[in-house]
Amino acid sequence: MGNVADGIVDRLRAWGVHRVFGYAGDGVDPLLGALARAEQDVEFVTARHEEAAAFMAVGHAKYTGEVGVCLATQGPGAVHLLAGLYDAKLDSQPVVAIVGQVVTTAQGSGYQQEVELPTLFKDVCAQYVQTVSTAEQLAAVIDNAFRTAIATAGPTCVIVAHDVQQAQVPEKEHAHGIVPSAPVTAVPRVIPGEEDLDRAAQLLNSGERVALLVGQGAYGAAAEVRKVAERLGAGVTTSLLGKPVLDESLPYACGVMGHLGTTASADLMAGCDTLLIVGSNDPWTEFYPAPGQSRAVQIDIRARNLGAKYPVEVALAGDAAETLRALLPRLQCPDTPWRGEVEDMVATWRAVAEARCAAPGTPLNPQAVVAALSTHLPADAQLAVDVGSVVYWYARFLRLPPGAPAHLSSTLACMGAGLPYGLAAKLARPDRPVVVLAGDGAMQMSGNAELITLASRWRDWADPRFVVLVLSNGDLAEVSWEQREMEGDARFPASQDVPAFPWTAYAHLLGLGGLRIDRPQDIDDAWATALTTDRPTVIEAIVDPDTPLLPPRAPAATVEQMLHALTLEKNETAAHQLRRHQEQERDQNSDSSP
Repeated sequence: MGNVADGIVDRLRAWGVHRVFGYAGDGVDPLLGALARAEQDVEFVTARHEEAAAFMAVGHAKYTGEVGVCLATQGPGAVHLLAGLYDAKLDSQPVVAIVGQVVTTAQGSGYQQEVELPTLFKDVCAQYVQTVSTAEQLAAVIDNAFRTAIATAGPTCVIVAHDVQQAQVPEKEHAHGIVPSAPVTAVPRVIPGEEDLDRAAQLLNSGERVALLVGQGAYGAAAEVRKVAERLGAGVTTSLLGKPVLDESLPYACGVMGHLGTTASADLMAGCDTLLIVGSNDPWTEFYPAPGQSRAVQIDIRARNLGAKYPVEVALAGDAAETLRALLPRLQCPDTPWRGEVEDMVATWRAVAEARCAAPGTPLNPQAVVAALSTHLPADAQLAVDVGSVVYWYARFLRLPPGAPAHLSSTLACMGAGLPYGLAAKLARPDRPVVVLAGDGAMQMSGNAELITLASRWRDWADPRFVVLVLSNGDLAEVSWEQREMEGDARFPASQDVPAFPWTAYAHLLGLGGLRIDRPQDIDDAWATALTTDRPTVIEAIVDPDTPLLPPRAPAATVEQMLHALTLEKNETAAHQLRRHQEQERDQNSDSSP
């Protein structure tokens, strides 16, 4: 029958797992041996750090829709998984962590690398964390971990001590206390009741200025979102996670909402009298319509999200596509000028965006570097975005090809996930190009290490294109601008300075392509070259740290506080750029007014 380790790997196979992300350690040696024996069916992908392995598992779940699996040894290996597992929890992704533990005879003795793992994981894997104590538990525990991860869209954890992994699996018994299990699950069809759909339609039909807020729960429902928006004459804004859902070239697509969003999204939320929230639980509540301004309907497959961020009158618990299809025949076309006003908002934002990207930088404008990718991005590309100022430029200025997957650590907002996500996407679909957008801070945190993983894997891929953009500005720019905006404090160099690093030379050292750009005329050529070369390529873009991270329609008091902080810094360049950003919003808004 084999040992428990072989049984676990067999069960992974039964659940359709073809890839496990992890890092070796003596606490999982039997499992590593079992994976070696099964390597024709289940690939073991070694990251440079367990945290990256957990992020890869989350990325695998996001890009494939499958359960991501990560493996780590006891003690520090287990501890290192936590950031990635919290990423899965907060972004609602199914991940199963399998973790080793010291031998059972030594537990409770203060043994080397002994950590109380059920306690460690009880919050992040609150839905299911279980220790396999005997071989007879194996099937039921693994099956429950997968079923729970899928059913709750979150992480679960299975802990297996070293000696239990070595134990032989007995013949199946039919006896008291022996729980049989099967590696199966199913996804229900979830749709609201007819009366609730009628109430929702009545509310939406009564609105004169309808807006849609679309989140990641609307993946797979792009066609339905578009039909509903056009039937209602509505404008559409998205959460950061919902950005890939809607084609942003549409005249009523207002872009991403929130602090890192567009002026069009801010104007849409400020002007609507009716709001339809589809699959979004976006935390930027100050960017929703003001309380009492707008009547609201919310659609979410997770009933716990309904009404959790905005006062909702009609709550619809259901799958986004199914619910929108059921709602559509009940909706009426309004006879109002709102759609034209929405299109003016979008046109205004596009003019603002064009002006911002055309502005000079010292030496490069980071907005222009990211925006230029829009015209070079292949239709079948997959994108991964790290955390930092690059998220603002992605959210505002990058136009994705319709249907292109793009993911990031959004709710946890953890730096260092970009490269692991990109690697997971590429390993799942080695025939498709991948682009990773990151800042120098995130790359130095963990990205550099995973470039080594990239260098060790790319020769096996059908399509070698894997582009890593590094926005190098020597600054943790998002934090610098947050301090100015929220605290009124001057930038603190000891905490925000990012040491210089030779990205291009490092890429060449690893056998990768490397391009360093610091002139605006080289931006397009860099993207074109990187996306047509015969190997993964790092683009090192030397960009201006003084490019403002300004929220759309920022209040005058906020701007004055930021200018005060820049005065303390004696940073006249950043102050000038901040004023110019404000003028661009004001001037374009004035130009679009009747």
